[in-house]
This record gives sequence, C-alpha cells and structure tokens, in this order.
Amino acid sequence: MEMVMFFILAAVAVASGVGVIAQRSAVKSALFLLVNFCCLAGLYILLNAQFVAVVQVIIYAGAVVVLFLFVVMLLGVERAEETRDPLRYQWIAGGLLGILLLVGIVWALILMGPGTAAEPVTDNVRALGEALLTDFVIPFELAAVILLVAIIGAVVLAKKRLEG
Repeated sequence: MEMVMFFILAAVAVASGVGVIAQRSAVKSALFLLVNFCCLAGLYILLNAQFVAVVQVIIYAGAVVVLFLFVVMLLGVERAEETRDPLRYQWIAGGLLGILLLVGIVWALILMGPGTAAEPVTDNVRALGEALLTDFVIPFELAAVILLVAIIGAVVLAKKRLEG
C-alpha cells in the first residue's frame, strides 16, 4: 500500500511540477506549486517524518504560496505585456539536463544497491530542533532575514505602484 501511495504522490508531484513551469499564468502556476507542496508533504508522511510534513504544509503550502499570490496580485503580473522570448530553444537544453538528471539518479540507485537504507530516526523532532539551534543557527537566522527583506521589498514595490 505504501508503494502505491508513493507512486501516486510522486506522479502527481512531478505533473504539478511540470505544471508550475508550463503555465503562462502566475496564479495558475502558484496553484500547481501548492499541489506540489502538498504531495511532498504526503511523501514526508510516507517517510515517517510527520513534523517535516506539517511544516511543509504550514510554511510552504500556507505561507509562501499565499505570499506569492499576494505579490502577484499587488504587482499585477498577470496584466504585464507579452514579450517575445529571446531564448526560444531553451526547452531543448532543459530537456537534456532533465534526462541527464534522471540518468544520474538511476545510476546512483544502481550503485547504492538493495539493503543500504539507514535506520530511521525515531525522535526526528528533537534531532531537527537540536540541529537548527546548534549547528545551523546562522543559516536559519539568515533565511529569516532574507524572507523579511523580501516582504519589505514587496511592500515597497506595491506602495510605489499605488502612489505613482
């Protein structure tokens, strides 16, 4: 049953990931991103990482997608003019890089072989908290500052647009 759920969630995650980059509408792209984040949360649950799944839904699916939609609505990206794409054939390079990534993943799985999975950590919330507040405290705080700067920048851009 877990394998069936894994393949369903993985297929929907890949399809919604393609939907994110294939959509011309930023709002539809954000909705596909929301579906992708929810599928990733389901995959985390299958990996017995319930805390990470809840954080995925609350932080990414909740806050980041809503913030993205808020900025899109404020800046009016949907009403922007269509410009001619100077890199028309970039999808060929993207496809080749995607195939190269897939080959690398399959090669790594073949090299890893069966029976090399590590023992699951039973107290993953405590281990994650200790790691964030000891070894990774500076990157954790820098991420918070970067998000704060991005929010302030979005508000400043929206204010300039409303005034001018």
